[in-house]
Amino acid sequence: MLEKIVMIKGKVNYNITLDPSVWIFDDRKMELNTYFQSDNSEKNELEEYTKETSTHWDREITEGSILPPTIKTEKKYVKEKILNGTFVIPFKPFLMNASPLKDASKLIMVSENQTIEIDLETAFNLILGFSLNGKPLTEDGPLHVYFGDASNQTNPIKNVKEFCIE
Repeated sequence: MLEKIVMIKGKVNYNITLDPSVWIFDDRKMELNTYFQSDNSEKNELEEYTKETSTHWDREITEGSILPPTIKTEKKYVKEKILNGTFVIPFKPFLMNASPLKDASKLIMVSENQTIEIDLETAFNLILGFSLNGKPLTEDGPLHVYFGDASNQTNPIKNVKEFCIE
């Protein structure tokens, strides 16, 4: 079980334990196939919430509070997408929660067969892969690491076991 857990440690205020097996329920997850094709600029959460709420309100006004028959189909589509999708999640929120110390300048990714060092600014743009075709990354996981610029999209860093801030 512990081989599925990844730590963020080192020059941080808080050591963070990452459990990729629960990210399938996280709203921040995105499809890998579409992640690098879409505009991933930070979204205003209040604005997103307001749009979703107004869409729901408009639907209730025009169709009533009874759910239209398409809702079941939409829910089935979302379920199938989760069961078959390849998902990633941004590393930035986890790194921010670890709260790197002011003198921290680099991130070291430790995998089974290599150690990769990058500057901390680049680390904030990393994307963590945790699911392939609806399955957890058991053989070469628990994480795959993608650079935010998509330079390693077809060849991610695999078998990542630990992140160390120095």
